[in-house]
Amino acid sequence: MDIKDIQNLIKFVSKAEVSEVKYKTKDFEITIKTPLGGNENISYVAQPQMMSAPAPTMHAAPSSSPAAENSAAETVEDDSKFITIKSPMIGTFYRRPSPDKDLFVNVGDKVEVGSVVCVIEAMKLFNQIESEISGKIVKILVDDSTPVEYDQPLFLVDPS
Repeated sequence: MDIKDIQNLIKFVSKAEVSEVKYKTKDFEITIKTPLGGNENISYVAQPQMMSAPAPTMHAAPSSSPAAENSAAETVEDDSKFITIKSPMIGTFYRRPSPDKDLFVNVGDKVEVGSVVCVIEAMKLFNQIESEISGKIVKILVDDSTPVEYDQPLFLVDPS
């Protein structure tokens, strides 16, 4: 299915006044969601089908170390005060606009609302991801040039 076919499918769905259509082939899957009575806010997501092998099961002895439990609890408490910037789409995460350019943000950098924090490539299109909050980057949760899922946490930001 090429881009023209996708555009025609989106137009058809918006005219049919349905809320959601899923189209699946062996190569890809597309979901088109629309509000029930109008043509505004039409979006689509194309997902490549991925085959996955069952994960090997590993049995580990439970650890009863109180120090490990305390450090894990402290990490959870510390992360709760941060706001997460999440991926709005499926694609490949890049920290710089091109290989020869500087990184968009590093840990410790201040970001403002609308600041570009990364790029996500989806279907050969490079989408700039902007911060929706102001604050300081505390942690980068994804490695450069790795695939990301929809709603996957990318950055932790300290809003204070």
